[in-house]
Amino acid sequence: MKTGTPAARTGAATIVQLIEADPDARVHPADAAVPDEWAQLARARAFSEPLLAGELLDTGEEALAHADAVAAILEGIGAAPSMRAAAYLVYAGDYLNKPEEVVTKAFGASHASLVVNTRKLVQLQRAAREAQLGTEQRAQQTERVRKMLLAFSRDLRVVLLRLASRLQTLRFFAASRTPCPQPLAAESLQVFAPLANRLGIWQIKWELEDLSFRFLEPEAYKRVAGLLDERRVEREQRVEAFRQHLADDLARHGLRAEVQGRPKHLYSIWKKMNGKALSFEQVLDVRAVRLIVSDVAACYAALGRVHERFRAVAGEFDDYIERPKPNGYQSLHTVVLDESGRPVEVQIRTAAMHEHAEHGVAAHWAYKDAGAKGYAGVSAGAEQSARVAEARKAVLRQLLAWERDFAAQAGPAEPGAAPVDERIYVFTPAATVVELAAGATPIDFAYAVHTDLGHRCRGAKVDGAMVPLNTALRSGQTVEITAAKEGGPSLDWLNADLGYLKSPRSRTKVRAWFNVLAQSATIARGREAVEKLLQREGKTATKLDDLAQRLGFRHADALFEVVGKDEFSLRTIETLLRPAEPMPSADEAFVARRSNVDAAAPKGGVLVVGVESLMTNLARCCRPAPPDAIGGYVTRGKGVAVHRAACSNFKEMGARAPERLIAVAWGAARADRAALYPVDVMVEAADRQGLLRDISELFAKEKMNVTGVKTQSVRDSGGGTAWMTFTIEVADAARLAHVLSLAARIAGVRAVRRK
Repeated sequence: MKTGTPAARTGAATIVQLIEADPDARVHPADAAVPDEWAQLARARAFSEPLLAGELLDTGEEALAHADAVAAILEGIGAAPSMRAAAYLVYAGDYLNKPEEVVTKAFGASHASLVVNTRKLVQLQRAAREAQLGTEQRAQQTERVRKMLLAFSRDLRVVLLRLASRLQTLRFFAASRTPCPQPLAAESLQVFAPLANRLGIWQIKWELEDLSFRFLEPEAYKRVAGLLDERRVEREQRVEAFRQHLADDLARHGLRAEVQGRPKHLYSIWKKMNGKALSFEQVLDVRAVRLIVSDVAACYAALGRVHERFRAVAGEFDDYIERPKPNGYQSLHTVVLDESGRPVEVQIRTAAMHEHAEHGVAAHWAYKDAGAKGYAGVSAGAEQSARVAEARKAVLRQLLAWERDFAAQAGPAEPGAAPVDERIYVFTPAATVVELAAGATPIDFAYAVHTDLGHRCRGAKVDGAMVPLNTALRSGQTVEITAAKEGGPSLDWLNADLGYLKSPRSRTKVRAWFNVLAQSATIARGREAVEKLLQREGKTATKLDDLAQRLGFRHADALFEVVGKDEFSLRTIETLLRPAEPMPSADEAFVARRSNVDAAAPKGGVLVVGVESLMTNLARCCRPAPPDAIGGYVTRGKGVAVHRAACSNFKEMGARAPERLIAVAWGAARADRAALYPVDVMVEAADRQGLLRDISELFAKEKMNVTGVKTQSVRDSGGGTAWMTFTIEVADAARLAHVLSLAARIAGVRAVRRK
């Protein structure tokens, strides 16, 4: 591995000093932006060397030696130089005052993000291991470490760095013969090795397992290693003889293949012996060879020749080319008997399959082609961006499968535990990972990305195909939202039977939108009522905020809202706006009160209905007006409701609570103030153009004020029928009969009556 010249190391140290001395300083492009990845790797090591030299990690390793070894492991699994450069920067970050800022300015935002996320994960893992916990709590803590790894997998480089770092730590304990902490070894076996397996990085996986096995089960490890070492020379001679014989046989039959001996994996041998109660001699993959050929057709041709030349062991054939393993592993596996009748496992694969089997996702990961810039999203073109996105998706799918592996091993969940598949992970078109609840829909996805996108969501594509908005999403899918330029959600989304929303958070946002909409309509209605009142009172110059504060509200909208909800009487505003009249003397008050009683109150002490009657209200169901026969019904909290005596509602209420009925009578109208009463007039007519205008003109001609109109038209074979309800103000209902007779003569009117 290139490590750079002394001059380069001096230059990198100078960059650190400049940045830490002046955080706003900008590194010269000639120093900070080296286009060649190998030069970037040398520069990263030179940058880190003065910071790491002489420093020890908490495991006792020398920091610089550990970083060198991690970079070498990454190189061994095919990582690009830019990725290996990041390994140095991660450890250097522990010795910088402002690591994110310094690394950003010296190497770019992509490396800085990696440094921050990896250091954060290391600190969390260290705290988890150092906690003094019992066996059950330790298992829970291991589960948390696994969850943290999954959470940090949004930057996939963090996962590879942690795998390489953990492998180097185990190597250090083995080489230095230093006792390895049991929690660290257990975490390596239970979390990191399965993760490497799911990512298909066999080279790291088997070494993590063997080293963890060595520290956790030292006696069993020595026993298996001893069994392998027994007659090792003889076994190696047999394997080499078989390998050479097979290679020559394939060559004679025109099949070109590279034939290798396969390394022995102690932990897998021990697992087979222990799990299946086998003796060492019964483990069939102790002796094994591997054939690497040019293409898939050659794989099957070589398999046929192997079976022709050697006798196959029944039931020991697996075709992982036709049915790959969940982590993408492909190969043909068979077991045959050699000349001495001993079993030998034969694996047959192409060179590409072999690279994937050894290096897993690292064999084709995005940063290998695009480098750090491509991974960070600054790609050279659309094709490269697509490769980056697909690689990230492939790896995340394996991480999710790793999650399910652990859940299956854990067995039945404890009472109150979260369901195994309670979360899913889907992608935006730019390959950004979005975490959702299981069963989430495209609308939930849109709200998770941005509230406004959720409101404007009108359609969705999943993996390029249009789907209904209530489709349940699955992990690994790519979701694209079609949104309107403006608008809001549909009320149907809140219907649980239709299944548009799974997330409570999404439902809350939809409800909030409709609540705001309803509140706006209520405020507008209240504003209109208050402004009309101000016009009637001649107080249009009144400032609305000042009026609201005088009434005890913080601002005008608060006043409009309660008025719009009919929770605040406009009469209170009238009272505030009208100037107080001077108090009369005692004699004047007595004379006035006596004259009012004599003029207005009929004999018998009944309640008088009139313009000044504050304790009465005219019922809207029948809208009484003089000289209608009327009756009163005492309500709770709203005074006396006055109905026409023939009103069906009044009769029904009287039958239920006769004690609430009270005699009422119309009072005499004051000469200075005419009393007007609203009544409803219903018209049925043949629908035609100008009908509404003709009826309205009649009421205007008869000096009857129209305060409201409701119309409804239905088209039929006869041209259509119109139903109209007019609310008009009259001083005397007796005069209304004359007006209704005139309305009945209007062309097209079939019937007209008072409601």
